[in-house]
Amino acid sequence: MIFGIRAVIEAIQAGKEVDKILVKRELQGDLVKELFEVLKGTEIPVQRVPQERLDRHTRKNHQGVIAFVSAVTYQKLEDIIPFVYEQGKDPFIVLLDGVTDVRNFGAIARTCECAGVDAIVIPAKGSVTVNADAVKTSAGALHVLPVCKEKSINQAIRFLQQSGVKVYAASEKAAENYTNIKYDGPVAIVMGAEDTGVSMDNLRICDAMVKIPQFGTIGSLNVSVASSILVYEVVRQRMLNS
Repeated sequence: MIFGIRAVIEAIQAGKEVDKILVKRELQGDLVKELFEVLKGTEIPVQRVPQERLDRHTRKNHQGVIAFVSAVTYQKLEDIIPFVYEQGKDPFIVLLDGVTDVRNFGAIARTCECAGVDAIVIPAKGSVTVNADAVKTSAGALHVLPVCKEKSINQAIRFLQQSGVKVYAASEKAAENYTNIKYDGPVAIVMGAEDTGVSMDNLRICDAMVKIPQFGTIGSLNVSVASSILVYEVVRQRMLNS
């Protein structure tokens, strides 16, 4: 955490990877105006919160402003894809659409790193971020695996498709079982939020939807488990074709 208005302003100006900022609800003044001026043009989420919420994070003199700094440096998807192609490889990307549980995020990252996934993509807002709990659950994978924080998953999907990557969304609405798809060439898999799945806007633009068959009474698999199943199906097929 970074707290204090001036300290937060300087952190943003220095290019620190700030995940979100909490600002006391009724806070006003010239420094606050300066803070919001500095925030213009950034994708950093800002929440107006009561004093009690800030005090729960620190009892030090936070001056009504606390910034949460990422544990890693985020990468850009537009840099990752050309880099992978230049290595003579087919990109393998996992996108998380609205996943909010840091333990699920960490578990997914651990699987992805073990499976040789090239990057995980998360949206700038309404999603998990790389914090200490996520890093711990990932067993350190988040210090190794590139994480791309993009403006939106929708834009990331479109960019991947323009870059020759086929994008598959995991959805219980799908007619096709995940094992019936050939994941040859550049591939990306979109995993949805724990409660609502992949958004309709994103499902519409994906190249195909796939489902994991279920025979029990519980409605869905845990997202980290589902991610592992799909990621390793891609690995299995690639090993067979290598």
